[in-house]
Amino acid sequence: MSELAASEYPLPAFYFRVKFASSGDSADTAFQEVSGIGAQLDTEDVAEGGENRFVHKLPKAVKHGNLVLKRGIAPNSSELVQWCIKVFEQGVDIIITPMTITVELLDNTGQPARSWSFVNAYPVSWQIEGFNAGKNEVAIEKLEFSYQYVNRER
Repeated sequence: MSELAASEYPLPAFYFRVKFASSGDSADTAFQEVSGIGAQLDTEDVAEGGENRFVHKLPKAVKHGNLVLKRGIAPNSSELVQWCIKVFEQGVDIIITPMTITVELLDNTGQPARSWSFVNAYPVSWQIEGFNAGKNEVAIEKLEFSYQYVNRER
């Protein structure tokens, strides 16, 4: 059986799991939404001398956006919240301890069909989405993480 058939291509986007190196697969890592997985190749324009009809686009570097995770607002006892508090509220003179964050897209049996590991990740933004008395919605916190590089493992 091919890998494509085994993973029931195309995979649904609603069945996923997020793991932090420090907390593994705890309830603290339950998220409503994951975004920001991707890469972009920056290029540099170079005009060729004597030839005015076109410009060469040469590859420069690969850049990645931030990994964005959304969930209901967690209690202060959450390990992830404690990590964010340490980074954002105790000043820039403390050492930020990065960790690996793994995002797994699961198949219908709950096994990882696709997996991305974000290496040396650390929080760069922590926002609480707006409150609205006219809507019956869960209060959401949005966490953004910068990272050194990403590995697609499956």
